[in-house]
This record gives sequence, structure tokens and C-alpha cells, in this order.
Amino acid sequence: MAAEPTRADKFSFGLWTVGWEARDPFGDATRAPLDAVEAVHKLSELGAYGITFHDDDLIPFGSDNPARDHHISRFRKALDETGLVVPMVTTNLFTHPIFKDGGFTSNDRDVRRFALRKVLRNVDLAAELGAKTFVMWGGREGSEYDVAKDIRAALDRYREAVNLLSQYVLDKGYDIRFAIEPKPNEPRGDILLPTVGHALAFINELEHPELVGLNPETGHEQMAGLNYAHGIAQALWAGKLFHLDLNGQRGIKYDQDLVFGHGDLMNSFALVDLLEFGGPEGAPAYQGPRHFDYKPSRTENFDGVWASAAANMRTYLLLKERAAAFRADPEVQEALAASKVGELSTPTVAEGETYADLIADRSAFEDLDVAEVSARGFGFVRLNQLAVEHLLGAR
Repeated sequence: MAAEPTRADKFSFGLWTVGWEARDPFGDATRAPLDAVEAVHKLSELGAYGITFHDDDLIPFGSDNPARDHHISRFRKALDETGLVVPMVTTNLFTHPIFKDGGFTSNDRDVRRFALRKVLRNVDLAAELGAKTFVMWGGREGSEYDVAKDIRAALDRYREAVNLLSQYVLDKGYDIRFAIEPKPNEPRGDILLPTVGHALAFINELEHPELVGLNPETGHEQMAGLNYAHGIAQALWAGKLFHLDLNGQRGIKYDQDLVFGHGDLMNSFALVDLLEFGGPEGAPAYQGPRHFDYKPSRTENFDGVWASAAANMRTYLLLKERAAAFRADPEVQEALAASKVGELSTPTVAEGETYADLIADRSAFEDLDVAEVSARGFGFVRLNQLAVEHLLGAR
């Protein structure tokens, strides 16, 4: 039986998740708006440690300064009352009609300047509330028509914006890093920086790449037909996993934002195993928030909303429990050794060995029994079956 969630688990939720009114392109809202203060208190009761938000989730677009200060004051009071933290903040550059062609990469320069001012203001709020990560999801940064957008110029403008924001954070002395959230499409037909790989390449072109990393989301990677656990592993390998978004997705289709684990359960198991036990000597490979970016089903009332929030955390903890049992199983350890999983960490070229030494080693080529090596099996099916059995609680 999985433990109840605690603050130490670092579970966090976006205000836009539990607060989603359940509108979609084909139907009106099925739930009333949720007060941010109620969201803070309810998530605290459920065992979460943090809450995140877009600026417009907390402060309605176009609010004057007194109204803005009022919303922030109420929210801060709720945080103080519950002890919930704000580990991450982001800015909405996708809902208002002004952003119909994007924010940072709109063809209209006036829009781009407005977007930068909007983000700068929210960076100040993020710092004020103690957030360490500022996520950038460019949902409108893209196009539907290839001839309507100069992609090279758009990437120039994207880079210009991120460089400016990075310099602002440095000049202000804020302890904030930026995390790009890739997505292949929706709402735009094609979105810039659609995958982890695209975003990593973009980061290398920035003036302050050390300040910019990734916020990969389960459904976004899987919408592109990619393996989310692989994407997280590459982000870790590059030292760029600054944040992550967990949810569920069932194949290449629209962004479903299901409860975590309610999509590809095997991949979720592999992901939790990587995050919790994939570091040195089995330590956690990732220290940041386990952030849930999902949408409570449109069919649910508010009881269902809070049940779904709890389900995210419970599923994660169940998978963590199952992954720990998998790693501790002697038969799994034997299967891992038989599959040579650990051998992959041994350098192919030994320390101090040169290519001349490799060429001179007849056992590596001329004298290698190719037929014998080719006949070896790796036992991956047996290893995966053990994972399935642990996941199902059969072992």
C-alpha cells in the first residue's frame, strides 16, 4: 500500500489544472471558476507541497494595479496559512486574442514588445513569491501556413526574447532559471521547439545557456510519437532538467492531459524508476518538484476534481513503491546482469587506450568469434516481464 503524500514528496499542481472550468472547442464549461485561495487550501489538505500559476490564472488579464495587488495579497495570505510554496511561475501568452500569432515570435512587432513587458512583470512576481523556475510554453509560437512565417527570423526573435529575460534576471539578482516546455502542435498547427531535442539545440545558441533548461511534459513528447522517459533521460544527461510536467496520454492525438499513469502505464513506471532510483548508487536522479499538469475530466464535479488531484499523487507513489520492489528483487538483479544493462556504463575504449591501441587489439576484430557473439541473446523480454509483474503487484 502506497504511503500518503507528504511535503517531502514535492508534489505540485498548476492553478490552471484543478481550476480548469472544462471548456473545450466543442462545449461550454461544466464547472464554475475556482477561487485560487480555495485551491491552495485544498491542495495543502491533500498533501501537495506547491502550487504554480500563469499570471492570468491569478490576476485577470487587464486588471489595474489595485486589483492586481488585491489578488496577490489574498494568494500570499493563503500560502502563509498553509505553508504551500510556489516553486514555478509561467506567463500566459496564448489565450488573449492579441497573441493569436504568438508572443515572442508574432509577425507584429507591437505584440512582441507587449509580450516581453508582460513576461518581465511576471518575472518580478515570481521572484517576489520565491519561485526558482520560470517556465516558457510557446503554445502560439508557430504557424499553420508555411509561407506565413519566416522560421529563421522567428527563432532569432525567440532567442532575442530569452536573452533579454536572462539578462534581466542576472541584473536583478533573481535566483530564477528558465525552462522551455516543448510541444509539437496544438493550438498552433506547428509549434516552434517541438521536442526536447529541438529545445536543447536552441539553448546552445543563447547568450546565457546556463540559465535555460527544459520542462518536458508527458503528453507533449508522446503526441510526437516519442518516449517521455527517454526525453527525461536526455534532459538529465544534458544537465537541463530544470522542471517537469506529469500527466497521462494515450497515443498520438490531441493533448489529453489525463491523470498521471492513466495513459502509458509502463512508460510511467520506467519514468518514476528513473527519477527516483536512476541516480548514483540508486539515489534520486532528479531533485525538483514532481509537478502535475493535467486536466480533471470534463465529466467531473468538484468532488471529482479533488479525487483526480489525489489520484495523480497516489499513482506516482504506487509506481515509486513498485519500482523500489523491482530494484530490490534478486531475480531482477540477475536479469539486469544477464542483459548487460550495467555493462553499457563501461567505456568502450579503456582509459588511456588510443585508437592505435584499439586497431592493434586483434581480439576486438580479427580474432573475435563473430558467430558466437551474434548468437548471444540479451534476455530483454524476461527483464521486461519482471517489470510488468512488479507493476501488476504479482511479485
